[in-house]
Amino acid sequence: MPGPPGAPPPPAPGPDPVTAPGGPPAGRGAWAEGAARLRGAATTEPGRLRILGAVLAALVVAFGAVTAFEVSDRAAAADDVVSRSQPLSADAADIYRSLADADTAAAGGFLAGAQEPAGVRERYEEDITTASRLLVKAASHTDASSASARDIGRLNEHLPRYTGLVERARAANRQGLPLGGAYLRYANQQMSTRLLPAAERLYEAETARLGQDDRDARTWPFLSLGTGIVALAALLWAQRRSYLRTHRVFNQGLLAATAASTVVLLWLAAGHAVARAGLDEATAHGQNSLKVLNEARINSLKARANENLTLVARGAVLTADGKSDKYETDYGTGMGRLTAALDRAAALADDSAGRTPVTEASARVSEWKDRHQNARETDNAGNYEGALARVIGPDGSTGESFDDVDAALERARDHEQGEFTRAAEDGRAALTGLPAGAAALAVVGAAGAVMGVNRRLSEYR
Repeated sequence: MPGPPGAPPPPAPGPDPVTAPGGPPAGRGAWAEGAARLRGAATTEPGRLRILGAVLAALVVAFGAVTAFEVSDRAAAADDVVSRSQPLSADAADIYRSLADADTAAAGGFLAGAQEPAGVRERYEEDITTASRLLVKAASHTDASSASARDIGRLNEHLPRYTGLVERARAANRQGLPLGGAYLRYANQQMSTRLLPAAERLYEAETARLGQDDRDARTWPFLSLGTGIVALAALLWAQRRSYLRTHRVFNQGLLAATAASTVVLLWLAAGHAVARAGLDEATAHGQNSLKVLNEARINSLKARANENLTLVARGAVLTADGKSDKYETDYGTGMGRLTAALDRAAALADDSAGRTPVTEASARVSEWKDRHQNARETDNAGNYEGALARVIGPDGSTGESFDDVDAALERARDHEQGEFTRAAEDGRAALTGLPAGAAALAVVGAAGAVMGVNRRLSEYR
């Protein structure tokens, strides 16, 4: 509608700010709006208290969650040490021992003549059965694509071939055919070059996995400890802030949150320290001794097998330089390693129960060496039957000394195994209940922090 005469014309309408072409929509984005509201709330004490309560609750919950996660991981590693890694390492050592002992028994039975003693035959069969059973167990706990699985496959492949050669040697020996000795030497070659190296690699792999699990279990939970210190510092700061503004000494909610966080932090530090101490003791006073004792026992078995084969071969197998009897040379090497291992085992033994059988084994090794020297002198003098009696005879033979050494090492190993299990279980027990306890106390702490802040907010209503 036109205005009165002489009035100035109305201004032309400008572009609508909401629908202006090419311009952004009016107003701010949700993020900017939220930030503005947060800045506005932070300018008032009630707003600051709400922010403080949310931050404190988040820190306490984060502390509990991180603690539960890290401690669960370490508890699982400690449980693996006790119930998986160490038993598998021990089984791998027993596989090696059973195979080496079977080779020793096969040679001993062959030396006994056509009528193999029933006890020797039973020992051989028990060793083969034990090795087969433990291989099945190891395969069920091993990743199919791992190197250990491949070694287990090699052992399962070559073990029947070895037993077949031993049976051929026995059959020829019963018929008085000299071919039996050749079969037995070939069986020993298969054992020495294929079976025992694969068993040794399996033992080393399982022992390495034990070491890794032990390191994982003993690693300090630095993230949990750091988060706990930050949460506790924030709670203490909040209480000091409340005191400076209200002159009230205690805020019950914040005090409860501080107490809960302190309990979790101390429980975490003390529990992990005790767990580390137990696992350290298990390694120092158990696993290290077990490793050396297994080495000693293996070298004892190798030495005994080579001692028997010295009489089986009768000088037919020489060293690479062609100057010495191979089996006699290998016997000397094995006895040297056995003596060195026993010296280390004696140094590692930390009590009389572990030291006594090692000392006894060392004495029997010295006796074994003297008897072996007598047997070699008798054989070199041309008295084969006399040498045979000194090696496999019932009284005063090297075989008797070997059995005494083996029995003493078995007692020492059983003692150290018990020491390891006891200490490792103590370490594992120190972490029991900590993940669930940390989570529960974190909930209590977060609730206390919120309640303490709400108590202050109520004063502004």
